[in-house]
Amino acid sequence: MRRVHRAPMYEAILERLREYTNNAGLKRGHRLPSERDLAERLGTSRASVKQALVVLEVQGLVETRHGGGTFLLRDKLSTESVTALIARQARLPDVMEARAALECQLAELAAHRRNDDDVRDMDEALAEMALEVQSQGDASAGDRIFHNAVAQAGRNPLLTRFLAEIEKEITETRLESLSQPGRPAQSLRQHEAIVEAIRRQDPSAARDAMRLHLASVGKGRLLNWIPPTEEGQQQPVAALQRNPRHGSIEG
Repeated sequence: MRRVHRAPMYEAILERLREYTNNAGLKRGHRLPSERDLAERLGTSRASVKQALVVLEVQGLVETRHGGGTFLLRDKLSTESVTALIARQARLPDVMEARAALECQLAELAAHRRNDDDVRDMDEALAEMALEVQSQGDASAGDRIFHNAVAQAGRNPLLTRFLAEIEKEITETRLESLSQPGRPAQSLRQHEAIVEAIRRQDPSAARDAMRLHLASVGKGRLLNWIPPTEEGQQQPVAALQRNPRHGSIEG
């Protein structure tokens, strides 16, 4: 593993870790060297190594287990730039507010307006997502199909068009949420609650179930991550502090 010599140090460490995992043939489930070992090999401080590992955790690429080390959650460390992460963190609260405004209303309308075909589409989406969860995939395909099925059952062309216009931003929140360990299975259970409320045509329960689900989606690691400065110090603000309105979707 080549040593690093440039600042910001944690970004250089990310590059070296990506090279190392590729060259060593590491795959999902393999363990990385310890923080101490990595710091010695790279000629850096353990603090800089820890910052790099936190960035990987935020992106759902590794999982650090207390007393057990750091393990790969993907076959490759295809890291996003820190600049892109910070930009995504900044827009996440607004995206979640938009999702709550649109999708909670659509879930309520779906409970009023759904037909048997709509419910079958939702059940098929749940089955697709269940297969993805069982295979330890990210479950994003099933998740997308499910939310689209609920939107279509709401039968409001304007609301579904507004939703389609922010599909790129919704995809970001989907991937951010479903990359977290245990989150796909939790999301599947929440989807099942939404479908059951729609199936029995209970608009209030459908809205509440969707609101609870989206509140969980918005509580990802990225939102609570405090990006380091170039000097390696932690910045004093996080997205929740910058935009306290984010908490409103839970109310």
